[in-house]
Amino acid sequence: MPQKFVIAMMMHETNTFSPLPTPIDAFARLGTLSGPAAIREAEGTNTSLGGFIQVARKAGAEFVLPMAAGAHPSGLVTDAAFEEMTGAIVDAVAQGCDAVLLALHGAMVTETHDDGEGELLNRIRRVAPDVPIAVALDFHTQMTEAMARGATILTGYRTYPHVDMAETAVRAGRTMLRTLAGEVEPRIVWDSRPIMSSTLVHTPSREPMKSLMALAAAAEETGAVLNASVFGGFPQADIPHLGLSAVVVCDGQTAEGRLLLARILDQAWESREGFLFHAEPLSAQVARAKGLEGGPIILADHGDNTASGGTQDVMSVIEEALAQGLEDACAGPICDPQAVAAMIAAGVGAEVTLDLGGRVDMPAMGLTGKPLRVTGRVRTITDGRFTVTGPMATGTTISMGRTAVLDTGSMQIVVSEQRSEPYDLGVFTHCGIDPRAKRYVLIKSRQHFRAGFEPIAKHIVMCDGDGCTASDLALFQYRNIRRPLYPFDPDMQLGRNEPEEGV
Repeated sequence: MPQKFVIAMMMHETNTFSPLPTPIDAFARLGTLSGPAAIREAEGTNTSLGGFIQVARKAGAEFVLPMAAGAHPSGLVTDAAFEEMTGAIVDAVAQGCDAVLLALHGAMVTETHDDGEGELLNRIRRVAPDVPIAVALDFHTQMTEAMARGATILTGYRTYPHVDMAETAVRAGRTMLRTLAGEVEPRIVWDSRPIMSSTLVHTPSREPMKSLMALAAAAEETGAVLNASVFGGFPQADIPHLGLSAVVVCDGQTAEGRLLLARILDQAWESREGFLFHAEPLSAQVARAKGLEGGPIILADHGDNTASGGTQDVMSVIEEALAQGLEDACAGPICDPQAVAAMIAAGVGAEVTLDLGGRVDMPAMGLTGKPLRVTGRVRTITDGRFTVTGPMATGTTISMGRTAVLDTGSMQIVVSEQRSEPYDLGVFTHCGIDPRAKRYVLIKSRQHFRAGFEPIAKHIVMCDGDGCTASDLALFQYRNIRRPLYPFDPDMQLGRNEPEEGV
């Protein structure tokens, strides 16, 4: 008899400062929520869900997919959405299975639960206390004891931009298959350090995270441990679980894993200064871009980043670029359904004057929406759909909603009905703009843009635009974080704790 797996996805990175709600409809926007159609959409894609399907196919297992929910980062997940997603997954597990494979994010906050993933695992354990559970997590996981105790196997992305999502699931799946075959007995140990690391400087491709991730990867690849992962955390969440953490999956004895944890996290603490981001004025950043030779010059607005919960309609960087006279530029996408409707009504070739963007207030940041009046011609109108061909989420379909291009003469601005982070050139090429031929490319992104745009960039300039994904921690009012926490308490003394161990 073939083994039976339950495979599911419930992914959301929650920015508690974002004004955008996250109902169940937000999860459905990225694809079908369950069943054969969802399997067809995910299979063969570079996603954690695609990776788990690959594992099940290779093992010859039967599997069901009761939930394939993934939403763009935004504000709190509604309780109704959380109950619908967890209910479907738990009900499927309760019907009986040999293993559970979960594609989770690790930073979900709901109206009721500050650890959405831990709560899901608690509920699964109530109906299936002994079933082995493999979980693939995002690099920005806020690791908790509930996650470690609920899972049998945990793995996390090793890249940012996340170009190893499928491989992360395959790593977890390999250990799961060995577990089912009786070859190994996974034991999870984990620990953290009270470091609020900026997402702009904690990518594993550069120091100080690079050396930490290398330690984890080497231990896993040499077989010293079954799996090892390091998590940078997600600072745009006002919850008690913030911190830099590491997880090791050991085979029975945990001594090797505890030593590895201590080595990784002690080195992280010694390097804590390197995890801080230092802001500078936006006007100086745009001026620096203007003085550079050649192109394309990528201006990345990390203050209004969709993949961290941004509204994608803040106009501060575009306004500064136009004020400083940048020419031969493309920008976007800007999320503004009202402006899209106006351009579609006017038609291709029409000249329009619009109040663009600035539709959403951000009370948690003390920011009021500020539209930018622009005049230009409607160049293109599309359905906003394209297939990702770059290295991140390869093969998935992006749907930005109806999309239109406004050509101001100096800048071609892509405006869409829905939010979508530009990590693939398709956000421009699908509507007839070749960013490789532009001198300036203005996009709203923090690191994921590097997957598609870094290979074409002559220069990259990070821009401190306004928004609820800003990298300057001083702009956020945290009320629920644990203290002491670096850098809020720079002179804190680090006590030694025993690593937590899952059961």
